[in-house]
Amino acid sequence: MTELCRTESALTALDEEQLWEMLDSHRCRILCSVCPSRLTPYLRQARVLGQLDEEEVLHCPRLTNTAMRAGHLLDLLKTRGKNGAIAFLESLKFHNPDVYTLVTGLQPAVDFSNFSGLIETSKLTECLAGAIGSLQEELSQEQRQKAALQEQCRRLQESLGLAEARTESLQALEADHDRMKHEVSAHFHEVLKLKDELLSLSLRYSNALQEKELATTRCRGLQEELYLMKQELHRAQVASSCEREFREQSLTIASSLESEDEELTRLKEENEKLRSLTFSTVEKDILEQSLDEARESKQELVDRIHSLRARAAAAERQRKQFWEEKEKTLLQFQKTRVDCEIYKEKVNALQGQVVELQKERDQAYAARDGAHAEISQQLTEKDSLRRKLFALTEEVCELRKQLRKLQTDSQSGAKLEAVPREPCARGKQRLVRMYAIRQWEDSDHGPLSSTELSSDLSAMSSFRSSSPVPPSQRSLYKRATEDLREDPWSLSFPDILEAELGASPGDKEEDVDLDYEIVDKAGLPEAEDGSKPFSGGLYVSDSSVPMRRRPARRILSQITVLAFQGDALLEQISVIGGNRTGIFIHRVTPSSAADEMALRPGTQIVMVDYVTVEPPFKAVLEDTTLEQAVGLLGRVDGFCRLSVKVNMEGYKKLVQDLEAKVATSGDSFYIRVNLAMEGREEGELQVHCNEVLHITDTLFQGHGRWHAHRVSPYTIKDTTHGAIPNYSRAQQLLIATIQDMTRHSTAARKQSSGGPQKLVRIVSMDKAKASPLCSSFDGGQSDPGKLEDSSNVSFWAESCFTLVPYTLVRPHRPTQPRPVMVVPRVVGKILIEKLCLLRGFEKCPAEYLTQEEYNTRSQRGDIIQEPEGSGSCCWVTRQAVESLMEKGTHGLLDLGLASVRALHSREIFPIILHISTNEKTAKRLRKALQRLGTSEEQLLEAARQEEGDLDKAPCLYSSLAPDSWSDLDTLLSGARVAIADEQKKIVWTEQSPR
Repeated sequence: MTELCRTESALTALDEEQLWEMLDSHRCRILCSVCPSRLTPYLRQARVLGQLDEEEVLHCPRLTNTAMRAGHLLDLLKTRGKNGAIAFLESLKFHNPDVYTLVTGLQPAVDFSNFSGLIETSKLTECLAGAIGSLQEELSQEQRQKAALQEQCRRLQESLGLAEARTESLQALEADHDRMKHEVSAHFHEVLKLKDELLSLSLRYSNALQEKELATTRCRGLQEELYLMKQELHRAQVASSCEREFREQSLTIASSLESEDEELTRLKEENEKLRSLTFSTVEKDILEQSLDEARESKQELVDRIHSLRARAAAAERQRKQFWEEKEKTLLQFQKTRVDCEIYKEKVNALQGQVVELQKERDQAYAARDGAHAEISQQLTEKDSLRRKLFALTEEVCELRKQLRKLQTDSQSGAKLEAVPREPCARGKQRLVRMYAIRQWEDSDHGPLSSTELSSDLSAMSSFRSSSPVPPSQRSLYKRATEDLREDPWSLSFPDILEAELGASPGDKEEDVDLDYEIVDKAGLPEAEDGSKPFSGGLYVSDSSVPMRRRPARRILSQITVLAFQGDALLEQISVIGGNRTGIFIHRVTPSSAADEMALRPGTQIVMVDYVTVEPPFKAVLEDTTLEQAVGLLGRVDGFCRLSVKVNMEGYKKLVQDLEAKVATSGDSFYIRVNLAMEGREEGELQVHCNEVLHITDTLFQGHGRWHAHRVSPYTIKDTTHGAIPNYSRAQQLLIATIQDMTRHSTAARKQSSGGPQKLVRIVSMDKAKASPLCSSFDGGQSDPGKLEDSSNVSFWAESCFTLVPYTLVRPHRPTQPRPVMVVPRVVGKILIEKLCLLRGFEKCPAEYLTQEEYNTRSQRGDIIQEPEGSGSCCWVTRQAVESLMEKGTHGLLDLGLASVRALHSREIFPIILHISTNEKTAKRLRKALQRLGTSEEQLLEAARQEEGDLDKAPCLYSSLAPDSWSDLDTLLSGARVAIADEQKKIVWTEQSPR
């Protein structure tokens, strides 16, 4: 449309639909750049906008930002018809000239005689004065903002000074802390030594107490034995005294027989007295009871004596056993002392050897330093010789130039002797420049420039020429004979050919030192002076040598560069394949330049280099889709270089799969869809947002459609299939959907607060790091003449970031339980407290790390993120998460969504559980929120912020709708079911752009 608008008068000549179509095609850029408050004064003067319309645009509470006001302004102007469009374009000429140029393609030249007539000349001054007043008001506002910013900068500088002073004090405190820490460690070691000494003393004291107790027990036993012996001795003494008294009495009785009667009488009397003595029954009972008690006490004493004797015998046995152990310990101690002395002698010997080795090492270091000094001296001498060699090389080059000039002057007469011949057929090769195709030794390096190529070939070739005219027959024969004698293996190098059909004159001027081989001189164009002119000012002599053209040497599995005239390259060849198999040549047009360069079916194209356009491009076709390859090759329309290799095995397998209808192309990759598509046409696939698809063909039924398969969430098997829009069409659908959502902002807010289906996932990407899916759409369309593609190209060319409709993903299947993250984090804290009480769940602890430990762990990549509210010294580490996974439990992470990429880089794929929140759900969690000290408004605000961050997550997430739970218990059970279901699914993560 911009091509039609070449003059300003053409704008008024366009009809209303064309003007508004031109504005709607750039609506996104207009909404982002236009300020409605600047345009409304001019539009009012142009009588396309009223005062009420202006107040509605500028002060309506429903229009919360500048983009919405600008969109409403455009909608109002659209109702005014053609006059509204023309007035809006003229206002853009004053206030937004860059947008005016983008829309119309014209420079915003202000010509008062060329207005559309919508505004009177007398009112133009008033309009301009109003515009100047608004600009002055904006200038004053900016000045006030500048003063406020300067004041804020001054306050920040003061706070920075305070922070630096505080930092210095903190550094001093940290130094004191380190010193005290070292002192504490030293005291701690001393305390450990004292504890060891105290332990040894306590052991010795316990041993002494045991020995004392044994001695006391033995002493008590001896005292009891002594007491028993004394009692036996006393009884023996009493018995002996009684027996002695009885004997004395018997002797007395025997000696005094005379007084027997008297004694008998006395005894009788005593007997009578004893008989007369009687005891009462009570006294007898008392005596019998005393006797029984005495017997019982005696038995107890006897039993105690026996027990004491048994304990004494056991103690004696233990003493003997301990004594034997003591003897053994002393013997082992003596052996250990001897071994220690032997080890000391060995250590002393080893130390002596280490000292000797250190001396040898010092000697080796000294020798190395000397060698380094000698090497540096030799390098210095080498540099001086190299400089001399360069000087001599320059002198040789000067002499060669002089010699070449002399030879040119001497051979100028030979040019007039050429005989004209009949011109050859159109398109036939005249000259073949040798070494135009070169085998790459390293596929990472690109094609050499013409100067580098000529320098390399001059060293390899046996033919050296300094004249632009091909050498004569005698010269060729002589040089070939000399070269063959000097180096008979020179012809074994790979022969290199290039067709000089359309090379640029600059290339031909740089290649004058290359050797040429005359293939066919029949039909060269005749010159008036009888010489045969050639392109680039070359003249060929009439004499020719029947030389054999050396064919290019094809080496399998090696990359070869072919340089030729690729006019309309896709008309010369047709390609098949894709990112999985590679791009192969399938058909070659007979008698084309590609056919003459021996391109055949089965040749794989590795890279294309097209330098004759501005800007030139060089693209590697490995791992590119068929659509991208066709778009890149379609741009080639002139001299190009193709890097190819022979891969017949891969080509045959691909052709067999295509014939057997196992595959429709060589493409195979997985994408995540970032918008919902209804699939209205027949054969199209209805796709939901965040759904994973398997793309198997990027040129399905022509351009603009891909063939996709749905993927089972629990396996990687394909299910239903159909067609979806390609990347560019999906991007346009995404922009249109966003515009519709902008117009219905209220409905969009209601849906984002927990709707049943998500329409759009906003994913933006820097153009410099764009995904491989959109790499070919920056100007690589196969049909650039179409309006749709050209508008798409201009959109990408002027945007610093892109909206991504499709995201490349790759599958993972974790074998261990995955950690769990809950969004929003406030609800996550409530769920973590409940889930920790269940089996199979455990909260991931945060480790306390010092600054040194943190720096070491951070360099190794073990730090994931600092948990909220745990201080600056507590961090969640990779080892803590992996330890929970190894135990077979789900680790509960109280982290933000920013840590997901860090976890993915360590091959840890967390389950993201999104709890959709609104006012009703916030009321259900009121008691739990009060325990955390959080209000319902804070929960809703945090939920809105974190729901926006969910789109930036590099993986899919599971959501719980507000209607699926009624209280905390049902929420807990629903979360457990969702976690178990997510554990069974395949994990799809974003694939980083190459």
